[in-house]
Amino acid sequence: MKGPLPNWANEMCDLFRSGSTAQFILHGNIFDVVPAELSRGPNMLSLPEYLQEVMFDSYDVILRYDRGRGIRAIRGEKDWSEWFEQASGLGAEALSNIREPGRALELIDRYLLRTLNLQTIQAAEGGQRKIAVIIDFAEFVVPQGNALQLGGEFSANVVKILGWANDPAILRSNIVSVLITEGLHDLNELVVENPHCTKLKIPLPDEADMLHYLQMLIQKSMPELPVKCDVPIETLARRLTGLSRVSAQTALSLALKKEGKITTEWLSKMKKTMIERECQGLLEFLESPYTLDHVAGHEAAKTWLREDTKLMRKGVFHALPMGYLIVGRIGTGKTFLIQSWAGELGIPCLVFKNFRDRWVGATESNLEKIFSILHALGQVVVFVDEADQAAGKRESGDGDSGLSGRIYAMLAKEMSDTRNRGRIVWVFATSRPDLLEVDLKRQGRLDIHIPLFAPQTKEEMTTLLQAVAKKLRFPLTKQDLPDLPDGLLLGGNEVEGVLVRALRIYELAAEPRTSLKEILAETLQQVRPSAHTRKLEYMDLVAVRECTDDRFLPIHFQNYRPEQLEQRIEELRRFI
Repeated sequence: MKGPLPNWANEMCDLFRSGSTAQFILHGNIFDVVPAELSRGPNMLSLPEYLQEVMFDSYDVILRYDRGRGIRAIRGEKDWSEWFEQASGLGAEALSNIREPGRALELIDRYLLRTLNLQTIQAAEGGQRKIAVIIDFAEFVVPQGNALQLGGEFSANVVKILGWANDPAILRSNIVSVLITEGLHDLNELVVENPHCTKLKIPLPDEADMLHYLQMLIQKSMPELPVKCDVPIETLARRLTGLSRVSAQTALSLALKKEGKITTEWLSKMKKTMIERECQGLLEFLESPYTLDHVAGHEAAKTWLREDTKLMRKGVFHALPMGYLIVGRIGTGKTFLIQSWAGELGIPCLVFKNFRDRWVGATESNLEKIFSILHALGQVVVFVDEADQAAGKRESGDGDSGLSGRIYAMLAKEMSDTRNRGRIVWVFATSRPDLLEVDLKRQGRLDIHIPLFAPQTKEEMTTLLQAVAKKLRFPLTKQDLPDLPDGLLLGGNEVEGVLVRALRIYELAAEPRTSLKEILAETLQQVRPSAHTRKLEYMDLVAVRECTDDRFLPIHFQNYRPEQLEQRIEELRRFI
């Protein structure tokens, strides 16, 4: 082997040479190319080709199997074919018809057993034969699910794979098996959790990896890239992180062919499109035309977020929280606050989409893919709206077969990894923080809990009216603002509804029109606030209970004694 190996490959070599394991599961970014320094020069190889030409370059026999193409002897074809003819009585051409996993694994298993039986003879002749077995798309060979329910053939496949990992004779020999799959949760749990099998994740390329790849592209196939790119190659590499090498090359080739040039604007648009496509709608970039200047009120929250923005830009990651919990009754602007923050952050802000899937193991695989992309992006804010619905529960009910518990466990593990501090910033928003698991919203996962409240005074209501009008491009001036009715307190969603109704009346009115001020005053007199007063009060009080800093609370909530707060929450619980 020539040239430096990727980290996962180094670990694979060390573990096999030490005799610790003879079976590996490679997962993650498996459909990408891997850089390799070969005798014929530098090249980019698919993962199976990299295993064949670099990792197993000195092996006598390399067998590769998948359900689509059956068993192929990449190396050692003569020995494999001769053995097959002797063992089956069939010609070598019959191998092409053996594609079902049960029959294929049976043949490979018998071939490995024959090799083990010849170990003594081979040792006497000067050494052991080295054999590598590569199984592509392993999820179709040992799929996720109860082995007993999958049927006899799949149960036998699981047993054979486990046997290759657990057999001490194989561990002592130069025999290695590699299972390749995109998502660990697509594989049978018995195989994945086997302590004698090592799981190695193939990550998306980081900034250094992408720079090395771009330099290879310039050397081999894109010599015009530096001239036709508006940014330095180092900047281009940084902007392409989060993509696989294959996706990056595809995007660059398309840009050079269609546009003739790579611009900063194109880079931003392309990266968003490619990542959303790669994660199949599981994540969405949050691009906002708003800033925190568009947010009415919530001054303490805006100040805190802007201070943390400064720390992010300075790279002072150790002073940043792991995450935020934004809470408050419906209509207080939780989502809009984060949308507006995203507009001035200067780093990617991604929104969790619906990652749950009806197929067994698919939800967990979706989360694995999301986490891989987040790690590759370098620095990112992740927004999870309606978090009480998305985050799962520690104790799952019988109805979801434990899925909710597995989602919770995966999120909790990822969110508590302190190596991600300042790099992956989690933001959960919910009007029902009491439905979130306590462990998930604890310090060290969601450190800062920011409650938001509806306007408490007429002055705050006036400010909110002006801010929502600005967002809606509503032609509202200070002179158009009427006197607000006493006791009328509305949330942002209700204010937006009032303004839209007033504008509707104004646009439909015949000339000469009634003034906008009069229309708005009449609309405000007619509006009926939400009748769910107890539910809204409950949401306010659980938001107060979650608050981690008094500066976020209105004065009258700061004066709530803890026992008084808990008593009132319990009184309201029966109305929820």
